[in-house]
Amino acid sequence: MVEPQRPAVCPDCDSTPALTRRQVLQVAGGVAVAAVTAGLPIVVRPRPTVAAPRPTSKSETLVAQLYSSLTEEQKRMICFPFDHALRGEVDNNWYITRARVGQHFNADQQALIAEIFQKLHNPDFVERRMKQIHEDTNGRGLAATSIAIFGEPGSGKFEFVLTGRHCTVRCDGDSVEGAAFGGPIFYGHASISGFNETKDHPGNVYWYQALRANEVFRALDGRQRAQALISGPVPPEIRTDTVKLRGRNGNFPGIPVRTMTRDQRELVKKVLADLLLPFRSEDVEEAMRHIEANGGIESLHMAFYSSEDIGNDQVWDVWRLEGPTMVWYFRGSPHVHTWVNIRASA
Repeated sequence: MVEPQRPAVCPDCDSTPALTRRQVLQVAGGVAVAAVTAGLPIVVRPRPTVAAPRPTSKSETLVAQLYSSLTEEQKRMICFPFDHALRGEVDNNWYITRARVGQHFNADQQALIAEIFQKLHNPDFVERRMKQIHEDTNGRGLAATSIAIFGEPGSGKFEFVLTGRHCTVRCDGDSVEGAAFGGPIFYGHASISGFNETKDHPGNVYWYQALRANEVFRALDGRQRAQALISGPVPPEIRTDTVKLRGRNGNFPGIPVRTMTRDQRELVKKVLADLLLPFRSEDVEEAMRHIEANGGIESLHMAFYSSEDIGNDQVWDVWRLEGPTMVWYFRGSPHVHTWVNIRASA
């Protein structure tokens, strides 16, 4: 059995309808993030509502092509039974197998892996995602990542997983029942401005999400802010435990979105749209379906953490959007780490 490799981890009152899948796609399609992400401009086009991932989705089809090209030696390195425990793992900086894309696969296979990865993202965000991968690997890009395939494409149960620094993505054709993105994912970025980013996080691909979340905090009144702001330590990062779901009876930190005013809830919708913006429409569709089935945005809580405020500017670097079957944990100190898990049930 091939064991995963883990590099040193970086230290680190009005009523309004719930947000529908179509609405979040429309909101995400209209988000103007270029002004707050510094660098490559994004012209975001509206995305249609589509079905959840399926075996005939683009990335899934490419995984089948990759699988058919593997040698027996490559299969021994990266292929596992579908129900293998390794498939459910997630971390902020790890290699799921010893096989590096740039070392153990030929040029055609590397091109397939790159296309699989890119097609898992919103076309309008791919350039930024590749920028993040490039900077977080000292210029090596996807060559520095590792992959695994669980099950066999075409069998009805399979999953492709790619991991590396600040990256865990999955492609499953909806084989993993009740799991958005095929299971827990991770994204982050330490921009070229440095490991310990300054308060404005210059060049960070994902900082725009925190700026949007802080719009919610600024819209809260004093009583609400006291409820939303947590003065204790930030939640620890402990691999899969970081995205453990609390269920319907869970005790969630922060302010319940259902208690917010209409305008405040509209801002939360924009936060959710910004969080989902980087991903392909199929995964956005599935994520929203699970959120809606568990109470929609009114089932969520939003928490901000004051203990790791870079620059002491009260633009909160660490925050969390969480509900019974969802965790979206954004830790912007010392740079961005983001942990995601959305399921149909806890």
